[in-house]
Amino acid sequence: MRHNKKVNHLGRTKAHREAMLANMASSLIKHKRIFTTTAKAKSLRKYIEPLITKSKDTSVHSQRIVFSSLQDKYAVKELFTEISSKVMDRPGGYTRIIKTGLREGDNAAMCFIELVDYNENMLKTAKTRKQSTRTRRSRKKSAVDATVEAETTEGAAE
Repeated sequence: MRHNKKVNHLGRTKAHREAMLANMASSLIKHKRIFTTTAKAKSLRKYIEPLITKSKDTSVHSQRIVFSSLQDKYAVKELFTEISSKVMDRPGGYTRIIKTGLREGDNAAMCFIELVDYNENMLKTAKTRKQSTRTRRSRKKSAVDATVEAETTEGAAE
């Protein structure tokens, strides 16, 4: 039975997996987008989203907690100064996974994982979508309404 076994071990020991996720999280914070396998990206999302939530509180305690996970002071500094100010009003969902297909050599499912607020292309399309949805169109007139309107305009013209 698989009760309470939700962690994908990714074929690694616990220490190796935690070190790999910390390195991937630091790279994601520094570069805002990384290219990896889908399984690693899903594990990384579970790892980094709580860290970004902790970065909203800029206390020394939360900085030390994040540093104990990342072990990279440059990534922690960028997370608390730059990224936390951008995601302050976002309640969650700081990362986006975009699947890109299969890898040539071993047919592994590959994807991009990126920080949501840093992809200008997606932000532009979201803004244009919002503008296009705000335009309201009146409903089409039914045939009865059109004939009644035509009769009233003819009566006014005579």
